[in-house]
Amino acid sequence: MSTVTGVRGEDRRDFDRDERKALRRRSLRLLGSLLAPLKWRIALTLLVVVVSTGLQVIGPAIIAFGIDTGLPALVRGNAMPLGAAVVVYLVAGVGAGVMVASYTVQTARIAQAILLDLRERVFVQTQRLSLEFHEQYTSGRIISRQTSDLESMRELLDGGINELVMSVLYMAFTFVALALLDWRSAVVLLCSFVPLFFLVRWFQRSSETVFRASRVASAKLIVHFVETMTGIRAVQAFRKERRNDEDYGALAEDYRAINARAIRLFAVLEPGLTLIGNLAVAAVLLFGAFRVLGGDLEIGALLAAVLYTRRFFDPMEDVATFYNSYSSAAAALEKISGVLEERPTVPEPIRAVPLAKQGEGQGRVRFEEVRFAYRSDREVLPRFDLDVPAGQTIALVGSTGAGKSTLAKLIARFYDPSDGRITLDGVDLRDLTSADLHRAIVMVTQEAYLFSGSVADNIELGRPGATRDEIEAAARAVGADAFIRSLPHGYDTDVNKRGGRVSAGQRQLISFARAFLADPAVLILDEATASLDIPSERLVQEALQTLLADRTALIIAHRLSTVAIADRVLVMEHGRIVEDGPPADLIAGTGRFAALHAAWRDSLV
Repeated sequence: MSTVTGVRGEDRRDFDRDERKALRRRSLRLLGSLLAPLKWRIALTLLVVVVSTGLQVIGPAIIAFGIDTGLPALVRGNAMPLGAAVVVYLVAGVGAGVMVASYTVQTARIAQAILLDLRERVFVQTQRLSLEFHEQYTSGRIISRQTSDLESMRELLDGGINELVMSVLYMAFTFVALALLDWRSAVVLLCSFVPLFFLVRWFQRSSETVFRASRVASAKLIVHFVETMTGIRAVQAFRKERRNDEDYGALAEDYRAINARAIRLFAVLEPGLTLIGNLAVAAVLLFGAFRVLGGDLEIGALLAAVLYTRRFFDPMEDVATFYNSYSSAAAALEKISGVLEERPTVPEPIRAVPLAKQGEGQGRVRFEEVRFAYRSDREVLPRFDLDVPAGQTIALVGSTGAGKSTLAKLIARFYDPSDGRITLDGVDLRDLTSADLHRAIVMVTQEAYLFSGSVADNIELGRPGATRDEIEAAARAVGADAFIRSLPHGYDTDVNKRGGRVSAGQRQLISFARAFLADPAVLILDEATASLDIPSERLVQEALQTLLADRTALIIAHRLSTVAIADRVLVMEHGRIVEDGPPADLIAGTGRFAALHAAWRDSLV
């Protein structure tokens, strides 16, 4: 039994290791694509930093020359060598300062260009991904990708990479300079690499896990905050504040504990680096002192060797700080690259079929042996056939979960069928471009979402570029013109966030005006009147008469008053049509719809 468990544990470790490698490869591909357009600017910046680092490293060698050659020459009355050493030292210092300033500006520009590219990629990608992705990937996690994860990338690019490149080059040039000055001292310094390697390797492995967990904990905090604020009405209505406080406190405590683990890692790393550096300096000084006494080494060269050894370890703390930023940014880049590698489940067609320009007889919708499941164990439509002639208004009724909204989402192509096909005027929806599809099919939902901006801007979304006269004509057609003109600035009134400045009924009328302006061949109304009171519903019903004229329409409604305007009613149960016919015929019968209508009529009494 233990052997089996051991094998399974090894398999799991191998899987985790392979998964981490795959994540790194994915992140590196993304990083490479971000750096590729900037390769020449990066090359020039690297040249600047190489020259700058060389000018900084040359200092101790000049000091050694001044002590070992300049001072004896000065004693003999020749001040030229010492003066030259001072001048070269000053010029090198000024040159290094100018180069560092240039390097800092260039790297900042590169960092901002990368961040801008990455922000735009994430935004564009999240918009183009299918509805299935957004229903599974919470808004809080999306916000986390655009905020905390990109902030980690910004911290790395703004300062971390600068410090790393300069530190690594500085350490490499320092070691080379020490080897050229005195190779024996360089060998002593090289011995310190053994404990240094083990210390850094331990920190790398330990921190990788900690910082990945930190990104997860940070995302959970953001998700909980966003969901609480988005649903604040429900939170306050059901007095969920105390429970939310406890949940948020637990998440915050997890985040604090993970950060405490990271701090403990640095509490070991930084003293360890200092200890190894001090031991290396002491060894070089002791070894060099004996050689000075033996006449094998000049005092100036010993001073330069000690300075080089000390300077070699100076950037180590910067490297450790960089690794802090790097580990956090690497975990963030893994998550961002995961979003960018997602592919729409409703892709654009490889070879699109053009849709005939809308005209008379256009808008026929057919379901041909359609099967659909959100998951393999959750089949919503087992086998569905339906023919909707052009210009017909169909009402879908049935209990919750019967498949009505799924049908609407399939027609709007938010999802593709698991099997079978759906056609519009004989063309498979999967063969239509999104532009043709969205021009021909428009959905109006219960939410009637309005974007920040004016009323006119929100109506114009139906047909971008429409004139003000066309916008106002659309509003008049659905009965929205009167209330819009009564607003403080008429059509130029800002609807405020999510349309908070207008009522639910008014929002719905604006969304109808938007749909009327779009002039689609097929219109889908998904519970468009469910949230309205009776007066608002009557106002919207009048608008519907105009909106549905001369086009194919699919109405999903629980309120049977909305169903009355339909040419045909479909009663659905468990993904199947159990009744199909004109409203009057079904009401006169003894089936499911007749019972629903009778119950609705009794409720009015």
